[in-house]
Amino acid sequence: MELLQVADTVAREKGIDRDEVLVAMEQAIQKAGRAKYGYEHDIRAEIDRRTGEVRLQRFLQVVEVIENELTQINLKAAKKTKADAQVGDFVIDDLPPIDMGRIAAQTAKQVIVQKVREAERRRQFLEYKDRIGEIVSGIVKRVEYGNVTVDLGRAESIMRRDETLPREHFKNGDRVRAYIYDVREEQRGPQIFLSRTHPLFMAKLFSQEVPEIYDGIIEIKSVARDPSSRAKIAVVSNDSSIDPVGACVGMRGSRVQAVVGELQGEKIDIIPWSQDPATFVVNALAPAEVAKVVLDEDNHRMDVVVPDEQLSLAIGRRGQNVRLASMLTGWDIDILTEKEESSRRQEEMHVRTSLFIDALEVDDVIAHLLVAEGFSRVEQISDTPTDELSEIEGFDIDVASELQQRARAWLAENAAKLEIKRKEIGVTDEVMALPHMTGEMAVKLGEKEVKTLDDVADLAGDELRDIFGIDHISETKANEIIMAARAHWFAEDDSSAGA
Repeated sequence: MELLQVADTVAREKGIDRDEVLVAMEQAIQKAGRAKYGYEHDIRAEIDRRTGEVRLQRFLQVVEVIENELTQINLKAAKKTKADAQVGDFVIDDLPPIDMGRIAAQTAKQVIVQKVREAERRRQFLEYKDRIGEIVSGIVKRVEYGNVTVDLGRAESIMRRDETLPREHFKNGDRVRAYIYDVREEQRGPQIFLSRTHPLFMAKLFSQEVPEIYDGIIEIKSVARDPSSRAKIAVVSNDSSIDPVGACVGMRGSRVQAVVGELQGEKIDIIPWSQDPATFVVNALAPAEVAKVVLDEDNHRMDVVVPDEQLSLAIGRRGQNVRLASMLTGWDIDILTEKEESSRRQEEMHVRTSLFIDALEVDDVIAHLLVAEGFSRVEQISDTPTDELSEIEGFDIDVASELQQRARAWLAENAAKLEIKRKEIGVTDEVMALPHMTGEMAVKLGEKEVKTLDDVADLAGDELRDIFGIDHISETKANEIIMAARAHWFAEDDSSAGA
């Protein structure tokens, strides 16, 4: 009964199943038995779960031909002990209880401690792996080189230095709240990782302070943080009668101040979320006023035009405001003053007008009309239906047809020139066959000494966009080109594996 009492006590203290403790004890007794009678023997220990009685037994397997006399017995000898013995059965001999010496007892204790520790670690991992995304509270146990070990009561966790707020210092015994962002099973046991800088830590704090968020009436769409300095949070209400920003701020700012206090004074901008990207970006750049927004959906970029006196406010100290707005909305944002935007627009108009004058052999009036209608490339004129072109003021069906013919002739001539140049530079046909690849793009690659599939495959998406020009190809298309260039690597690996 003493063994059962010890098992109950250990199970209760460590928070693990009583049976796991008893199994660990059985393995310890079994190891001590093998040390006494010989490790070659198949010796097993069993603890009666009701009485606590320990049974030590030697198992001999019944075989036709004995290969190991210490663990096997032939059928004839087995039948003397067990009349109905069959090949494959076990003959069991009861062994007298062992009186453990000091060494054996120490070994048994080590086995029990090890097995109990393994069971405790397994329990911790199973308990916390489903708690990723929760806020937990614990006591600081120790601080080493800025890394904080936190006692959560039933487990220990780690908060690395870069996951603590700047200028935040902890000492032993401090109570701390943090966000569980990862739980991993590692060699030294389960590791629970905490963070106070994670964007979702702030979102969870708001969920605790604002009942409407907890109930799902108000939804947090996105969060952007510059830890302990400034943050932006986008919210939307599923009930038109409830103001999401006002609910998060609370009476006299009580709710938002509770979050600010936990985050060491971090300034928080609460932004109304909008389904319209332009409106959302304008809201995210608050308190700066925005005069105009120009979207480039292909490259997920946005030019935001602000009055000259609003430029520093829109950008923020060290670019903080525009950086957080970009993180919050998921769009790349360029801030321009009205004067800069006007200069850029004039420059773009001049470049496009010159292109159409040279390519289509038209005067500047027609070129200006095309640019004013939104045309920026000769390909657009070639691909636009004739009846749509003829609707431009001052154009008729004959003018539209003539412009299309000239556009197609110029494109064909230009493609032929680029093809000759591509071959002269040495860009391979395989590169030219890649998706989204044009003659102009192939020539640009060749000028950067990127000439083969392997050369393209070795590039990163950002490097490829830098070669072509960020405004000329999206990140998605750049990655598709690179993956297509790498396809032959995987084909070679498959053929090698098959061989």
